Amino acid sequence: MNWKRSIHLVEDVILGLDIGSSAVKIVALKKDDAGYSVTAVGMREIAASEDDYNQHGINTVKAIRECFEQAGIKTKMAVCGVSGPEVAVRDFEFPPLSREDIEAAVLLEASQVCPFNAADSAVGYHLIPNGDDKTRGVLVAAMNTLITSKMQLAKEARLNCILMDVDGLALLNCFNGLANGHEKPETNRTVAILNVGGTHTTLAIMDNDGWPFIRDMTYAGNDIVAQIATENDTSKETVRGILSGDSVADEAGLSDSLEKSCRKLIADVGETLRYYTAQSSSSNVEKLFVCGGFALAGGFVELLNRRLGVEAVLWNPFDKIRCGGNRRFEDIYAKTGPAMAVAAGLAMRSI
Repeated sequence: MNWKRSIHLVEDVILGLDIGSSAVKIVALKKDDAGYSVTAVGMREIAASEDDYNQHGINTVKAIRECFEQAGIKTKMAVCGVSGPEVAVRDFEFPPLSREDIEAAVLLEASQVCPFNAADSAVGYHLIPNGDDKTRGVLVAAMNTLITSKMQLAKEARLNCILMDVDGLALLNCFNGLANGHEKPETNRTVAILNVGGTHTTLAIMDNDGWPFIRDMTYAGNDIVAQIATENDTSKETVRGILSGDSVADEAGLSDSLEKSCRKLIADVGETLRYYTAQSSSSNVEKLFVCGGFALAGGFVELLNRRLGVEAVLWNPFDKIRCGGNRRFEDIYAKTGPAMAVAAGLAMRSI
């Protein structure tokens, strides 16, 4: 399924801006007949703000500007994404409807299925023809406050957010965009992508017929780090250093703590996979592509592979994206590519 919508502008280099809770990622891509190539990438950590919301916003804007300068990108137009409990992606099925009646039906459906007030949300939809006379598709809803917050951060960093996407759909777009025109080893298999960030974990699944399934979970990397730190009576910074390989520690002890701290995440993902299988007529998920900042934690993907009952592999989308010959960029996405999957997917929106 292609979720792209074209806006006819002169710009041909697209900036994907992923504003996370602990880091900012920027990816600029260019597409030609041979596929996608990287024109610039950047990543900056957001300085800790001791739970001060206003200071966190200031630190985030600073990180965006530094990331933008690091990447050396000239365009000011950006595509941003949203995720979390204030975002909902749901499929719908109506009797045959005219184009004029579909929007009203979608808004009514959103008011019934969204776990928040749809009246205070932006709602969009995409029709998916199924070879019959029914009106089928997928609706997306996101709280206006969340969208406004992301757009304001970009504006304060002197960028123009011209499109807002959903992180889960950006992940699926990225995976499909890199498969198109290349060998497709996952053909006829249901594809699942697990993006584990600091505050949210996103599970995105695409079945054989192109129907997306997106679920955002609130237990994520920050919770795992905090639990490990508490159990080992150490600081979160120390735990992050150990998991990233920057510090040396008792590997056996940390491995035990990591497994205990990941139990809830593994249970949440396993339950979601079982729910999907029960609700979907598609084949079972056999392979899980893991990305996001916490996917780089030592031993994490291996733990998922052992405990989930599904083959879990680390996914770096830049393995299939041509580099522009800039070794500085190569070093960034070779080491942190899995953390930049959402930004790459956002950059694949057609502008």
